[in-house]
Amino acid sequence: MINVLRGDMSFVGPRPQVKWAVDLYTEEEKTLLNVRPGITDYASLRFPNEGEILKGSKDPDKDYMEKIHPEKMRLSLEYLRNKSFWLDMKLILQTVAAIFRH
Repeated sequence: MINVLRGDMSFVGPRPQVKWAVDLYTEEEKTLLNVRPGITDYASLRFPNEGEILKGSKDPDKDYMEKIHPEKMRLSLEYLRNKSFWLDMKLILQTVAAIFRH
Protein backbone atom coordinates (compact mmCIF):
# COMPACT_ATOMS: atom_id res chain seq x y z
CA MET A 1 0.00 0.00 0.00
CA ILE A 2 2.88 2.36 0.72
CA ASN A 3 4.08 1.96 -2.88
CA VAL A 4 0.57 2.79 -4.13
CA LEU A 5 0.42 5.91 -1.93
CA ARG A 6 3.87 6.97 -3.19
CA GLY A 7 2.73 6.51 -6.79
CA ASP A 8 5.24 3.74 -7.54
CA MET A 9 2.43 1.19 -8.02
CA SER A 10 -1.29 1.15 -8.68
CA PHE A 11 -4.01 -1.07 -7.30
CA VAL A 12 -4.47 -2.78 -10.68
CA GLY A 13 -1.81 -3.37 -13.30
CA PRO A 14 0.72 -5.93 -14.46
CA ARG A 15 2.59 -7.49 -11.56
CA PRO A 16 6.25 -6.48 -11.37
CA GLN A 17 8.75 -9.06 -12.57
CA VAL A 18 12.29 -9.87 -11.51
CA LYS A 19 15.04 -8.42 -13.71
CA TRP A 20 16.10 -11.70 -15.33
CA ALA A 21 12.53 -12.29 -16.53
CA VAL A 22 12.20 -8.71 -17.83
CA ASP A 23 15.47 -9.16 -19.72
CA LEU A 24 13.75 -11.97 -21.68
CA TYR A 25 10.67 -9.92 -22.66
CA THR A 26 9.69 -9.73 -26.29
CA GLU A 27 9.25 -6.28 -27.86
CA GLU A 28 5.49 -6.53 -27.29
CA GLU A 29 5.96 -7.55 -23.65
CA LYS A 30 8.25 -4.55 -23.10
CA THR A 31 5.19 -2.30 -23.55
CA LEU A 32 4.15 -3.50 -20.09
CA LEU A 33 7.07 -1.54 -18.66
CA ASN A 34 5.33 1.70 -19.67
CA VAL A 35 2.59 1.31 -17.05
CA ARG A 36 2.83 1.26 -13.28
CA PRO A 37 2.85 -2.25 -11.86
CA GLY A 38 -0.16 -3.19 -9.77
CA ILE A 39 -1.07 -5.14 -6.68
CA THR A 40 -3.52 -7.27 -8.64
CA ASP A 41 -4.36 -8.15 -12.23
CA TYR A 42 -5.76 -10.96 -14.35
CA ALA A 43 -2.62 -13.02 -13.76
CA SER A 44 -2.84 -12.66 -9.98
CA LEU A 45 -6.32 -14.13 -10.13
CA ARG A 46 -5.32 -16.87 -12.59
CA PHE A 47 -2.14 -17.89 -10.71
CA PRO A 48 -2.71 -17.49 -6.98
CA ASN A 49 -0.75 -20.71 -6.51
CA GLU A 50 2.52 -20.23 -8.40
CA GLY A 51 4.40 -21.83 -5.53
CA GLU A 52 2.27 -24.96 -5.77
CA ILE A 53 2.73 -25.15 -9.54
CA LEU A 54 6.51 -24.93 -9.16
CA LYS A 55 6.76 -27.02 -6.00
CA GLY A 56 9.35 -29.77 -6.33
CA SER A 57 10.73 -28.36 -9.56
CA LYS A 58 14.41 -29.06 -10.21
CA ASP A 59 14.63 -25.77 -12.16
CA PRO A 60 11.85 -23.42 -10.97
CA ASP A 61 13.01 -20.52 -13.15
CA LYS A 62 12.87 -22.65 -16.31
CA ASP A 63 9.53 -24.17 -15.31
CA TYR A 64 8.15 -20.70 -14.52
CA MET A 65 9.12 -19.49 -17.98
CA GLU A 66 7.52 -22.54 -19.61
CA LYS A 67 4.41 -23.09 -17.48
CA ILE A 68 3.41 -19.67 -16.14
CA HIS A 69 5.15 -16.81 -17.93
CA PRO A 70 3.47 -17.14 -21.36
CA GLU A 71 -0.04 -17.00 -19.89
CA LYS A 72 0.85 -14.19 -17.48
CA MET A 73 2.19 -12.14 -20.36
CA ARG A 74 -0.89 -12.85 -22.46
CA LEU A 75 -3.15 -11.76 -19.60
CA SER A 76 -1.06 -8.66 -18.85
CA LEU A 77 -1.14 -7.57 -22.49
CA GLU A 78 -4.89 -8.20 -22.60
CA TYR A 79 -5.28 -5.95 -19.55
CA LEU A 80 -3.21 -3.25 -21.21
CA ARG A 81 -5.32 -3.38 -24.40
CA ASN A 82 -8.60 -3.15 -22.45
CA LYS A 83 -7.51 -0.94 -19.54
CA SER A 84 -10.36 1.13 -18.10
CA PHE A 85 -11.73 2.34 -14.79
CA TRP A 86 -14.50 -0.28 -14.94
CA LEU A 87 -12.09 -3.10 -15.68
CA ASP A 88 -9.99 -2.00 -12.70
CA MET A 89 -13.10 -2.03 -10.47
CA LYS A 90 -14.01 -5.51 -11.73
CA LEU A 91 -10.51 -6.86 -11.01
CA ILE A 92 -10.45 -5.27 -7.54
CA LEU A 93 -13.82 -6.85 -6.69
CA GLN A 94 -12.69 -10.23 -8.05
CA THR A 95 -9.51 -9.98 -5.97
CA VAL A 96 -11.44 -9.18 -2.79
CA ALA A 97 -13.79 -12.10 -3.50
CA ALA A 98 -10.82 -14.43 -4.08
CA ILE A 99 -9.27 -13.38 -0.77
CA PHE A 100 -12.47 -14.24 1.11
CA ARG A 101 -12.85 -17.56 -0.74
CA HIS A 102 -9.42 -18.66 0.43
